Amino acid sequence: MTARHLFKTAIKALKSHKSRSFLTILGIVIGITAIILVMSIGQGAQDLILSQIQGLGSKTIVVIPGREPTGPSDVAQVFSDSLKERDLNLISRKENVPNADKIVPVVFGGESIAYGNETYRATVLGGAADVFEIFDIYPAEGVAFTESDVRSRQAYAVIGSKVKDELFGGDEAIGQRIKIKEKNFRVIGILPQKGQVSFFNFDEIVLVPYTSAQDSLFGIKYFHRLIISADTEENIPRVVEDLQATLRNSHNITDIEKDDFFVQTQADLAMRIGTVTSILTLLLVSVAAISLVVGGIGIMNIMLVAVTERTREIGLRKALGAANRDILRQFLFEAVILTGVGGILGILMGALLAFGVSLILSQALGLSWAFSFPISGALIGFFVSGIIGLVFGIYPARKASQKNPIDALRYE
Repeated sequence: MTARHLFKTAIKALKSHKSRSFLTILGIVIGITAIILVMSIGQGAQDLILSQIQGLGSKTIVVIPGREPTGPSDVAQVFSDSLKERDLNLISRKENVPNADKIVPVVFGGESIAYGNETYRATVLGGAADVFEIFDIYPAEGVAFTESDVRSRQAYAVIGSKVKDELFGGDEAIGQRIKIKEKNFRVIGILPQKGQVSFFNFDEIVLVPYTSAQDSLFGIKYFHRLIISADTEENIPRVVEDLQATLRNSHNITDIEKDDFFVQTQADLAMRIGTVTSILTLLLVSVAAISLVVGGIGIMNIMLVAVTERTREIGLRKALGAANRDILRQFLFEAVILTGVGGILGILMGALLAFGVSLILSQALGLSWAFSFPISGALIGFFVSGIIGLVFGIYPARKASQKNPIDALRYE
């Protein structure tokens, strides 16, 4: 019996029970759909996060206070006051970190911003004058505060576009005074619509000199971050080494295991986030794959029923000269075709659902969420569905091939 004849016979047998065939492959369809959906969303999330991180610039290095977390119990260590003015002064010296181009101390926190009867909760980001260049965003109206404003602790504010709309509507905002924690700040600039850059949404932000933020808003004498840009990408490792050496010397640290700070480059952060999202995606795919096993068991069950129903047909084929291997191959073909069709339908449904989710996330949440079709996931899903057809179709096919033709013909 040729493969073409086997294929045509299998298709004819499956068409004669369309509803049962569809219900049989439903588990495979759901499993493959879930795998494609999870992998697509996972890749989209990873691409979005990495694009936000890379928005800070490839030459950017961030110094974070506290011990680098290695597990859930270490998260509290990040909220530390280990980075202070003395550290800023030391790493600003060219002899200590010669390849550092710009150094921006950063403090931040969520605060209620008030103007007249309007209030809006936004992120207050205190930084040096170079914060605008580091994040590559400049006022669309008005001006940015200068290094002189930072040193003199001026109560100036540059606000995001959404903050402006929420507090002022269509009225003029430049020159007006907004209140943050009972402290008046004069609006000197308005940022253009920018959206998310790194971990900050600049449409919902209020930028102020870090000196004013420390004294008037947060009441602290330390920094939440130190952001440094290297002069070239090639010098990033050297800048990292110089930063670590300078800060360890400043903090009298001789054992690197006792560091009360850690340094992250954009490449490090991208790699770590990529690893985390990949692990989460793999975990969810593993859960979704359980439905494939359930679907395979369903196929084996239905194929056993089909063998029983077609006992006389099997006897007739054997009486006409069909060998055991022909019967075996026929039922295996049917099982593989079922799972193959289920795999194709699952891939199509998964892709459509993933595309719909990406559109909803982009429109409803205002995220630049790009649809990503997981080609590797589709290939794996189709391959796995075929393997499931073989594995779970072998037992029913073997049982069919071993039937005695005389007994099969007498079966009622």
